[in-house]
Amino acid sequence: MYSAPFPLAATVKALRSEQIGLETYINDICARIEATEPYIEALLPEENRRGRLLNEAVALQKRFPDPARRPALYGALLGVKDLFHIDGFATHAGSKLPPEVFHGPEASCIRKLREAGALILGLTVAAEFAYFEPGTTRNPHNPEHTPGGSSSGSAAAVVAGYCQLALGTQTSGSIVRPAAFCGVIGFKATYGRIATDGLIFCAPTLDTLGYFTQDLAGLQLVAPLLCQGWQPVASLPTKPVLGIPEGPYLALASSEALAVFERQVAVLEKAGYTLRRVPIFQDIDAIHHRHMRLVCAEMARTHADWFGQYELLYRPRTTQAIHEGLAISYPEFDLYRASPGALRTEIETLMESAGIDLWICPSAVGPAPASIATTGDAAMNVPWTHAGLPTISLPVGSAANGLPLGLQCIGRFQCDEYLLAWAPGLAEALGMV
Repeated sequence: MYSAPFPLAATVKALRSEQIGLETYINDICARIEATEPYIEALLPEENRRGRLLNEAVALQKRFPDPARRPALYGALLGVKDLFHIDGFATHAGSKLPPEVFHGPEASCIRKLREAGALILGLTVAAEFAYFEPGTTRNPHNPEHTPGGSSSGSAAAVVAGYCQLALGTQTSGSIVRPAAFCGVIGFKATYGRIATDGLIFCAPTLDTLGYFTQDLAGLQLVAPLLCQGWQPVASLPTKPVLGIPEGPYLALASSEALAVFERQVAVLEKAGYTLRRVPIFQDIDAIHHRHMRLVCAEMARTHADWFGQYELLYRPRTTQAIHEGLAISYPEFDLYRASPGALRTEIETLMESAGIDLWICPSAVGPAPASIATTGDAAMNVPWTHAGLPTISLPVGSAANGLPLGLQCIGRFQCDEYLLAWAPGLAEALGMV
């Protein structure tokens, strides 16, 4: 087991006040990476990472000499999924394509975090083009198991104690599932709430940004920096009404995951939460079909130029998806692009009529599979991602083999503020904090 406690909020508070020395902290983390990374492989290799970070630390100290004026993320180490453009780094998108084809301006989300005092730890390993061909990363809780994907390196780097914050993306389940498998907090914002400039897309109609932390306080610290139009919640009902999505969708989870989930439900009821079991997603197979057809169609169009030139460098599952997408006509493509909005309306109409504030369900069908040749099953994430709704995975519960499980909490479209405001109460009731 290669996990280590590394909460964002407490660490930056100590760095800002100089309770922790910035250079000592960087040296300690780099030593941990050198000792652990051969077993985890969460990061893209970098020569003299330690030297670069120490130089950047000196520059940060000179920029903010007064502890009282240091920004919110002063000295925080940031892992960035290998899909973003970052000044000074070569992005590969988890692929074998020459990195110069991906060159572009630095993503604004990274620029905002830098301005808030974060230091770039490095690029984190990702599945090829954020699809299903896994990278080399292993699960820090058991290296024989997958960390999930496609944001595999970001989740693993946070739980391994390399960084307190890591960026990820989700097209199907690429934040929530790795968060659950690795036992960290994963937040996927409302679709479009975090700017996607500087991102190498998988499927632009679905691709959503988010991030990983070990602590909810850290999660809440970052959201106003990244989410456009963030408004603090002025008045919040103490406990949201929780919906349980009954039917064929929930039945996709394993018996073990469902048993743990039902225990969580019982704990929440005892803590005073109102829970309502509501039938939904009776057509879950059709939702999955539309989702994957949309992914393939958009991958084909996003990769048209690259694939035409470098097809032989693409891995088999990505190649298959692009070929499938090339066969989808534009009239059919238009039907698939209309699907997310229609599903979102269906879900939110049901939430309104049933008086539901948040949905809860397992974050994944079960614990991390015993293989690094797969990223796991995204079935529990697809409908919520398809609809563009904000989602958090809380690391609560564990499987019989000791690997983590997660509770997935889903809010209303553009109501990320409420989802994050309610999360601490849920976590406390479930014994997470």
